[in-house]
Amino acid sequence: MKKSTLTLAVMAGALGLPLTAEQASAAPAFVDDVMGSSFFKDSKATLGLRNFYVNEDTRHAGPGGAQTASDWGQGFALKYQSGFTEGPVGFGVDALGLWAVRLSGGGNGPGGDVRPASFPSDSGAPVDQFGSFGLTGKVRVSKTIGEYGTLTPNLPVIQTTDSRILTQTFNGGQITSKEIDNLTLVGGRIDHTKTRASSDMVGFGLPGTYNSRADSNEFYYGGGDYKVTKDLLVQYYYANMKNYYNQHFAGLVHNWGLPVGKLTTDLRFFHSTSDGQNSNSTSRNDYGSRGYYGNGRQFGKVDNDAYSAMFTYSLKGHSLSAGYQVLTGKSDFPFIDAGDGNTAYLITNALVGRFQHAGERTWLAQYAYDFANIGLPGLRASAVYLQGNGIDSARGNLSQHETNVRLDYVIQSGMLKGLGFTYRGGILRGQNIPGDADRDHNRLIVSYSIPLL
Repeated sequence: MKKSTLTLAVMAGALGLPLTAEQASAAPAFVDDVMGSSFFKDSKATLGLRNFYVNEDTRHAGPGGAQTASDWGQGFALKYQSGFTEGPVGFGVDALGLWAVRLSGGGNGPGGDVRPASFPSDSGAPVDQFGSFGLTGKVRVSKTIGEYGTLTPNLPVIQTTDSRILTQTFNGGQITSKEIDNLTLVGGRIDHTKTRASSDMVGFGLPGTYNSRADSNEFYYGGGDYKVTKDLLVQYYYANMKNYYNQHFAGLVHNWGLPVGKLTTDLRFFHSTSDGQNSNSTSRNDYGSRGYYGNGRQFGKVDNDAYSAMFTYSLKGHSLSAGYQVLTGKSDFPFIDAGDGNTAYLITNALVGRFQHAGERTWLAQYAYDFANIGLPGLRASAVYLQGNGIDSARGNLSQHETNVRLDYVIQSGMLKGLGFTYRGGILRGQNIPGDADRDHNRLIVSYSIPLL
């Protein structure tokens, strides 16, 4: 029996399907076509390993509030990406398996003063392990690819957070087209998400107001990136979270080669308004957006414009950045939230805070250095300071500030080549902003990726 026939027979047996003699004799040509196609030739598979420790100390959390979130675990991410079958219409499939094992940390049950940071809880106690599995079917026509299933989009209007031991995933469909040179068009619809600390599909709402009784389960997005020149990228995207908000984004990224060094300019603008139920919202228990509505930080319509600019000068391993962001309107900046940590495409999306409150004006300064410039490749360090002022409240304008540090090292050669180490630390302090608390945050991450195909 030829290898292709044997392969088909094994597959049929595994699925419990009968295989006739005629089918077996016809199998070699079919299987050889598939096995020899780009479906398998272009397949990739990796096993990502992430050992993750996180400790978050919350200050002034209020009576009965958990003061510490902390745990240590080992995460596994098995990723498979197929190529496409031959022909004018190609088909493929991707798979993502996520699994995490808790090594220590978290409280032991209800009333504990330490809660898990990366693991879900069961009756108040952190679970010992959790995970998920997702499949994505895909089809390619020319330079356009359609996908449906498990997605991890990273676009200005929808961000996948990877800030804990396992990554967040979304369920839905997306089309990506590159038919026109230098232009990438993307459109999609999301209906559920699996958060960074859950195995369950859940709906989504707005930060600070998420309530499972007011899920949206319908998030639409579309837009594109156009590379005007090799140094200039312009972007436009639109998003709609049904019954919550509409959002427009425009952005520009430009790299300017100077006689000495390089200057990178990053400009972003968001315009967000209410949609559906949010247009009539007045309380936390419905579709309200947190913000300032004349007599304190309450809940109401989405009404926010966000303007930001970041300038980075780079020279011989050094990079110095300065940025400024202004939020106007009555509400906080809106983005997808499922009650378990998410990411916003703001220059102020820091380790602990996001500086996205109504009326807030934030400036930031960052310094980073790549030690490869002095003969230590793989070693990088950075520090950033953010100062936010003018937050609207009944007590007048409030402020907050945060300091972040980061240190990364990746082994460059030998048996442990690719083994990475990361430390991230953040300190957030504010003036008792309603709904917020001062926090100290530390993470230690050891990561390694093993190519399987």
